Amino acid sequence: MSDQEEIIEQDFTFAIPVAPEGYKSGFIGIIGRPNVGKSTLMNQLVGQKIAITSPVAQTTRNRLRGILTTPEAQMIFVDTPGIHKPHHQLGEVLVQNAQIAIKSVDVVLFVVDGSVEMGGGDRFIAELLENTKTPVILGLNKIDQLAPDSLEIPGSYNELSEPQNWPVVNFSAITGAGLDNLQKLLVENLEPGPYYYPPDLVTDQPERFIMGELIREQILLLTREEVPHSVAVTIEKVEEEPAITRVFAAIHVERDSQKGILIGKKGSMLKTIGTAAREQMQKLIAGKIYLELFVKVEPKWRQSRSRLAELGYKVEKE
Repeated sequence: MSDQEEIIEQDFTFAIPVAPEGYKSGFIGIIGRPNVGKSTLMNQLVGQKIAITSPVAQTTRNRLRGILTTPEAQMIFVDTPGIHKPHHQLGEVLVQNAQIAIKSVDVVLFVVDGSVEMGGGDRFIAELLENTKTPVILGLNKIDQLAPDSLEIPGSYNELSEPQNWPVVNFSAITGAGLDNLQKLLVENLEPGPYYYPPDLVTDQPERFIMGELIREQILLLTREEVPHSVAVTIEKVEEEPAITRVFAAIHVERDSQKGILIGKKGSMLKTIGTAAREQMQKLIAGKIYLELFVKVEPKWRQSRSRLAELGYKVEKE
């Protein structure tokens, strides 16, 4: 094996470096009523457009939404199930799921619409957070829509923050105003920790990265040494509906012989890979999953720096 091949194969494992001493990291749950600007906020913090919005009552698990890596910290922003006052049994289950999600993150960022006075929905979420041991930050979004002399609206949220001694930060997810202060406050509330993901992971949808890795894992498990590291997986398209998520993925290999191995007799191997990968994806995504795989032959793609970058792999600089 050449040195170049060894470097590239190491890249395929997405080796995560050791964080420097004192480095901080953690998972941040962004919660709040609908339409308070949570998605816009995540887009701004991560610096790029984030994943497709999830269907409303989709999953009880935290879903990875964006990774922000700075010299001081790595912040992984996760989505929590929608929180609303329950009106039926399903609503009670969703609230319980949200409480579980809140406990599983390192910091809770409770986002409210700072351009309007506090409402009952905000108060309900605050009550859920009263007894949590997880640090909570109250974020007043949409300050760009607030009149300069308006004090009553921001003051109405003191009822939420003061009894719990929650720090409060004002910002605008649209203009970016105040986000530096928010980011600083988030880092202050994180504990020292490792890089959970490669610092330079290139993706605006980490879920797709995980899906691709689950498929690639099954390829390596099922084909053993026949199709070694000369395989990459890209998620070409994801279509999300409330009842089903359709995933279309391409498997990239270098030779026709490898394509034949992956497809198998009458498509048997590709079907086996798809079934196994779909079962793993099911642990991440609620509802049915439809997975369609196809194989592409790209000779010497591992030697092409531009192609490696397109496939999401970082090439070591010489």
